[in-house]
Amino acid sequence: MKRILVVVAVMLTWSMASQAIDAQTVALQTFASGLSDPIFVTAPQGDSSRVYIVEQSGAIKLYKDGVFFAVFMNLSNRIAFGGEQGLLGMAFHPNFPATPFFYVYYTAALSGATVVARYGIDSSPDFADGANETTILVLPQPEANHNGGMIAFGPNDGYLYIGLGDGGGFNDLHGTIGNGQDPTTWLGKILRIDVDGALPYTIPNDNPFVGAVDTLPEIWAMGVRNPWRFSFDPATGDMYIGDVGQGLWEEIDFEPAASTGGINWGWRLTEGDHCFNPTVNCDPLGITTPPIQEYTHSAGRCSVTGGYVYRGCAIPALDGVYFYADFCTGEVWSFDYTTGSVLDFQLRFNSALVSSFGTDGLGELYVVQLGGQVMKIVPVGAPAICGAGCCVVAGDATHDGSFNISDVTFAIARIFSGGPAAACQDAIDANGDNTFNISDVTFMIARIFSGGPAPVCGTTGA
Repeated sequence: MKRILVVVAVMLTWSMASQAIDAQTVALQTFASGLSDPIFVTAPQGDSSRVYIVEQSGAIKLYKDGVFFAVFMNLSNRIAFGGEQGLLGMAFHPNFPATPFFYVYYTAALSGATVVARYGIDSSPDFADGANETTILVLPQPEANHNGGMIAFGPNDGYLYIGLGDGGGFNDLHGTIGNGQDPTTWLGKILRIDVDGALPYTIPNDNPFVGAVDTLPEIWAMGVRNPWRFSFDPATGDMYIGDVGQGLWEEIDFEPAASTGGINWGWRLTEGDHCFNPTVNCDPLGITTPPIQEYTHSAGRCSVTGGYVYRGCAIPALDGVYFYADFCTGEVWSFDYTTGSVLDFQLRFNSALVSSFGTDGLGELYVVQLGGQVMKIVPVGAPAICGAGCCVVAGDATHDGSFNISDVTFAIARIFSGGPAAACQDAIDANGDNTFNISDVTFMIARIFSGGPAPVCGTTGA
């Protein structure tokens, strides 16, 4: 397939009267390039300086303060790489770095099995302890495709969710009902486990199938084909799943935070909101839940890449908007589901081979291009002022929730190391004037010695 040329900065303008965002613009700006098959971006919550980029070939690269810093870890000697196999996912423990663990999802060399494993850090969040792996679970794969790959911690419960494809092949022709509908296999499911109990994991008592006969208790939801990327809205806890279709329909599934699990997303009874097997009367008992959004394989489209709800500071008009894409065409779409129905946001742009989306520690959104680039969605012009609900406080430079001399030390170090200018989401701009210099340090010191108030979420230091 001929690769689409990457546009370094794509200027976009959109308007929507109900959203009060007329004449605002954003840019798709290069964050990193020259990567080897990048497939994910992530960072620990609240970390304002580090971004971790996962390469399918096995490396995790650390970008610090916007520039390449180090290879955080390299698992290339452990994985099978190619096609839909490789290092596919990564998730930091929600209490990281106090709980200094992160988790990876990869395809094992030789066996081709799915492995979810835990690693620790080596003295700091800049380097992993790659020598000590704790295996969480292993699942043999019957085929090399539909391996899933996403892992993420639920923001409301702290449990680890794992997306597993249907086992691959074509049409999920596994057994009489297919793996997606078979409750005795993890394939075609989303699992939910507790990694903070006994090793390798424990099963939450409120998982929907605990105690059920002939149903594996790790299962949280079933009936997915290849949930390549899912995510949680950090503000609400709602779950969005981009489930890759067979030959006609791609879908976005939605599970509200209040759900108790047990949802059946339909595959292989349904593909999207349409009967698949059988082609008519496929769900007579009404056991399946339809997607909230779907699209067809028209105009060269082939595979949905699920994304994220934007909850960053830099572009307030995007708050609550969900982004997703098609891998083949690079089309990126957006909608708002906060009202319980899909509200087309009308923000559209084209990227290239969108393998994933990701967010940094402050909630800003990235678009990952398999051809070797990671792009960041940024505002154009002066940075926006952080609004209420944006939990980044100017003056709390270390993002530790307190306001003390450590913030001054951190700010001074950033200034003399040539750190980047402050933006809305940079808590080092203590006096809120959208610059980053010694006046911010002076302001911080004055606040500390005058007994100034503790930071308030979403405010400047003034």
